[in-house]
Amino acid sequence: MKLRKLISGALALALIGSSALAADSLENKSREKYTAAMEGKKVIYIPMSLSTDLTLTWNAFLQKQARELGYTVDVRDPNWNVEAGARALTQAIGEKPDLIVLQNPDVQAYARLIKRAKAAGIKIVQLNMESLTPSDAYVGADWTGIGYLAGKAVAERCGSGKGPSSKVAVVSGVPTAPVDLFQMAGFTKALEEDAPEIEIVSQQAAGYDPSKARAITSSVLQQHPDLCAVYGVWDGQDAGIGAAVKEAGLTDKVFVVTSGGGASTSCDKVESGDFSMFIEYDARMQGQSLNTIVSTLLQGDAVNGDNQIVYYTPNYVITKDNLTPSSCFAVDTDQ
Repeated sequence: MKLRKLISGALALALIGSSALAADSLENKSREKYTAAMEGKKVIYIPMSLSTDLTLTWNAFLQKQARELGYTVDVRDPNWNVEAGARALTQAIGEKPDLIVLQNPDVQAYARLIKRAKAAGIKIVQLNMESLTPSDAYVGADWTGIGYLAGKAVAERCGSGKGPSSKVAVVSGVPTAPVDLFQMAGFTKALEEDAPEIEIVSQQAAGYDPSKARAITSSVLQQHPDLCAVYGVWDGQDAGIGAAVKEAGLTDKVFVVTSGGGASTSCDKVESGDFSMFIEYDARMQGQSLNTIVSTLLQGDAVNGDNQIVYYTPNYVITKDNLTPSSCFAVDTDQ
């Protein structure tokens, strides 16, 4: 009995001693190294416009991580103006931040400036819209894959003998933008594979303006009352497509396909029938993926552009049949 008490006492003292040691001296070296690498770093974020659910969501994620880790994110908003964006990028290069997060308005607009930033040793993440000039990283939508999914759906709906006709209209944004170029490549590939008889009777650019998209669609419906489908490249613009189809009384006859980051307004349009099919690439997942890449690049000392990182976020097809309350999200700018 006495021996048991001695052993118990010794074990108790050992446990107390180890607890005290853990509380007093255990350090997380990985965390210390991680936070030290972030502290005081400067990031400049240049979206196309800080006015959409996408750009606001990305900014919320960026700002939250910056606050937590002690670096800064300075937003330079060109408000849809390409020249203003080029000036903002030029100024940013002159300031020599640790990283620039850049949304390209088209595949060429900032190409030379991206090369200049790389030559100055500034790391660049291209966000959701790729330039033909690569940089350290791209994170965003898989536009070719989105176009291919949309083309498959349109082919299934409008192929020979399946719809009111084989006529399809396309409402693009800006023809030289990656969102347009890559989506159309995927879209036409799918049509060629599954329904080459489909005729694209109209392909016009609305410049991301829903009122222009509405006017274009209304005109096309007047010229082609048997139109089978309308394919748009971005839900913010394509609200105008749905409105025009509804105004014409053709909601149940014309198949409307679009894509976007998953704001609740788009799921509302799926529920109302304005959008027949919505391809979501989830801006929240993009925001978190962006933060991961930003933190990775801020920690590294490698020469910029040595190893390009590419991450395409998954696509989710949403229709009335699979729509749930969690399919989309309310945009929160205070992440």
